[in-house]
Amino acid sequence: MHLYDQVNPTSEQFRIFAKTYPRDEPLTMINLIKFKDKAWNGKETGAEAYQRYSKNVMEHLKKAGGRLIWKGECMHTLIGDSQDQPHVVMLVEYPSADHFLTMLNDPEYQECAKDRTMALEYGGLIASKKEYPE
Repeated sequence: MHLYDQVNPTSEQFRIFAKTYPRDEPLTMINLIKFKDKAWNGKETGAEAYQRYSKNVMEHLKKAGGRLIWKGECMHTLIGDSQDQPHVVMLVEYPSADHFLTMLNDPEYQECAKDRTMALEYGGLIASKKEYPE
């Protein structure tokens, strides 16, 4: 996996997600986060800029009905490229894809998200559907 230069979805990725993900089913976003050494502003680390984003995004997440389920620091890759692993993995749940998309399209969220873009080398998002054990 190459964890660089992928922070925001392409127009095509966004269009396909919006068109194909079931609109009324719960959505869990798997976030793979890799910080830049220095944020774009050059005044702080990527981790510091992302910490600001994390604090400010909580208001938007709650407004969208979302919640952080789990967050963890990546310590060691057992299988895969251990030289290019993410720094943090998070699971963020939304009531539906519509709730997630509404948040992304909110101009106040978009302003907040500038810190996310400034902070990250890689910001992978994987849309996942909850499976229930038998």
